[in-house]
Amino acid sequence: MSINTAFSIDATTPPSAVDIARELGPVFAKRAEQTTDEDRFVAENYADLKASGLVEAGVPVELGGGGADVDELAEMLRTLARHCSSTALAFSMHTHQVAIPAWRWRHQKATAAEPLLRRIAQERIILLSSGGSDWIGGSGKAEKVEGGYRITARKVFSSGSPAGDLMMTAAVLEEEDEPPTVLHFGVPMKSPQVKILDTWRVLGMRSTGSNDVMIDGHVVPEGAVSARRKAGEWHPLFQIIATIAFPLIYSVYLGVAESARDIALATARRKQPDQHAIQLAGRMDTELAGARLAQESMLAVVRRNAPSAETVNEVMIGRNLVARHAIAAVELAMELAGGAGFYRATGLERRFRDIQAARYHPMQSGPQAQYAGAMAFGLPVDRIY
Repeated sequence: MSINTAFSIDATTPPSAVDIARELGPVFAKRAEQTTDEDRFVAENYADLKASGLVEAGVPVELGGGGADVDELAEMLRTLARHCSSTALAFSMHTHQVAIPAWRWRHQKATAAEPLLRRIAQERIILLSSGGSDWIGGSGKAEKVEGGYRITARKVFSSGSPAGDLMMTAAVLEEEDEPPTVLHFGVPMKSPQVKILDTWRVLGMRSTGSNDVMIDGHVVPEGAVSARRKAGEWHPLFQIIATIAFPLIYSVYLGVAESARDIALATARRKQPDQHAIQLAGRMDTELAGARLAQESMLAVVRRNAPSAETVNEVMIGRNLVARHAIAAVELAMELAGGAGFYRATGLERRFRDIQAARYHPMQSGPQAQYAGAMAFGLPVDRIY
């Protein structure tokens, strides 16, 4: 059952995306407690996200949306994550797919982004990202046919797939005597050539619906290709994507760690804390402060509105620091809670599992360190990813 969207906020002031997230959060938390050990997608929560207006929160006001900037969207996702990690992470994939064309429309006068943004605002469509399987190298096959390209691909980690309307994805075109080219385009999820595979059986973030999506013969018209780039090489478009997307995605993990901290303290307060518990709490809050500082550094990069190889470096350093400190904070929360944290009913066990996903988004620690090191030495970074 969806919630009543008549929010209690002062009716004279339109609620912000963060206000709405705070209203939705307790409802999502209750549902998460009831489905914590299941692989069921958070479909009811997505219905509420649509009804509440959060789907179009990042669309500019001029195009019919809520006009939220990246800072507000990050706080929205962080707030949702304190209540339901899976909802927040899945929705972050839609949110960054809205924030990127919105940024390009506003700061680069990219009028080609306007139809998609207007459609998001008017129809409240859900965008899917295949980013994890479509990183710099690209994936899938594009074959030239009359009027367009036939696509054959299997896209993994397609978060929110059961609710998706349009997958923003890519495929690699290989032509004779030409270097491989990655084509970017949208694929309607209702296409007969698109199938969601029921593959999401995982450690954490079990309700994100991050199934594999099979594209088997869907033809993308020539005019629907939104961008082309060299495979395996950084492109200005991906500098924009990396700079804007990851501060949003990693706001989710910060929210997960913050909720784990609150649960651990509430659990530990049931008895008089000894010196060991006090030290654990101090170490936990220190790690959490590190995650917060790293997240803020990422958002500060976005505010400069100048994506580049350098901003990718700064954001990816922040991404790895958020992951490192957030995971450490949750581990300490488990220890602080003691044996009670081992019970699913306490809520820490789910957050411990969910925070592990912070390890797996690009750029993981190895490539990130190589990129940062090459940048420090003034060496090329265009093929490090």
